[in-house]
Amino acid sequence: MSGAGSRDPVAELALLPRSRADWVLGALTTAQRRELQERWAVWAHPGQHIGAGSDVADWRIWVILAGRGFGKTRAGAEWVSQIARDNPGARIALVGATSEDVRRVMIEGESGLLAVARDDEDPVWRSGAGELRFANGALASAYSAEAPESLRGPEHHVAWCDEVAKWRNGDATWDNLMMGLRLGTLPRIVVTTTPRPVALLRRILALPGVVRSQGRTRDNVHLPASFVEAVTASYAGTRLGRQELDGELIEDVAGALWTRDLLESRRVACAPAVARVVVGVDPPAGSVTGGPGDACGIVAVALGNDGFGYVLEDASVAGASPEGWARAVAECAARHGADRVIAEANQGGKMVASVLAGADRAMPVRLVHASLGKSARAEPVAALYECGRAWHVGAFPALEDELCGLIAGGGYEGPGRSPDRADALVWAMTEVMLGPRARVSVRVL
Repeated sequence: MSGAGSRDPVAELALLPRSRADWVLGALTTAQRRELQERWAVWAHPGQHIGAGSDVADWRIWVILAGRGFGKTRAGAEWVSQIARDNPGARIALVGATSEDVRRVMIEGESGLLAVARDDEDPVWRSGAGELRFANGALASAYSAEAPESLRGPEHHVAWCDEVAKWRNGDATWDNLMMGLRLGTLPRIVVTTTPRPVALLRRILALPGVVRSQGRTRDNVHLPASFVEAVTASYAGTRLGRQELDGELIEDVAGALWTRDLLESRRVACAPAVARVVVGVDPPAGSVTGGPGDACGIVAVALGNDGFGYVLEDASVAGASPEGWARAVAECAARHGADRVIAEANQGGKMVASVLAGADRAMPVRLVHASLGKSARAEPVAALYECGRAWHVGAFPALEDELCGLIAGGGYEGPGRSPDRADALVWAMTEVMLGPRARVSVRVL
């Protein structure tokens, strides 16, 4: 039934906190629990099912890239269960990193196939044979990526591949699986994995007929809030956090001046006592005209009493008017007690000086002219990171993405049209660590 005053108790139950939902579930009758099991679409959150779209019907491989605790296993198990339910006699491959992973996670796990089976289905798991047999004749067989030859020969209608990013013999396992995926008219694979930049995952994502779902740990409202808060506080913004919690596939660019591993090794929780703070500014193109510009890079860098440089804040703004981004510069300088603003004059840096003066800020502004390309200016700063003289106080994901897109010898392959944040950092770090007249003399190879 539907209507303006109608209620869906199942949908409301899906929104309850885990502790409250567990209490309600414990009071349900067997029939009510069975109905809940059959209403997976209500429980599923975005990323746990294929969304609507004109190309969805033709998909061959569904890749769920998501953070830990998102519900990847539940999504894979529900999909396999529905395939078995709708197709008596179906042959299904269950492939994990190890045989133990298949058993412990995909089959016997809290969100595995045995857990999501309906009361009247009663699938039988024969661990010795590595087979899960459904009452209607559908058969799911377990395979380990450690033994890719075991997939040479068996034929399947569909497959569920879990955590492909940690498969030891990934290519051989995948190839043998694909060769045997030849039953039925439309063989399909669901891949559930936390993303890591490994060759097999890149290869899978580049195949035709691939659809992708993504999700973050915090998208699962049924996780304990204390857990989500704890891991977010510890890892938010770091490469590990973006990969394991946010489900992002983060890769290094060949020939980049900065790598992800380098930046992770140059991260500290707080800065020591500082001798001075400088704010670097890379004004957006078109700022002189007075119209809204693109991103304006604004980065605060401190010179510690230990002689090292520390990035304190990425205060960059996008889409602001010249007055708007210049005021953001003034506010950033005030927050950190900066003694100087370094602004690139080529893109209207004079606007910064005029707005600061209009705001009655007694802030020295030095305008610099970019006679070299962005990568060339960045090379000696990247060398400071390499030798352990430059550090990040916390995590700055957007800034770090740009740094990792600057290519040695010239070029940029990061997000956006231009590395505005990275350029602002370079101006500020050059000022505090290399001096205002420093010239490019070091190349990172």
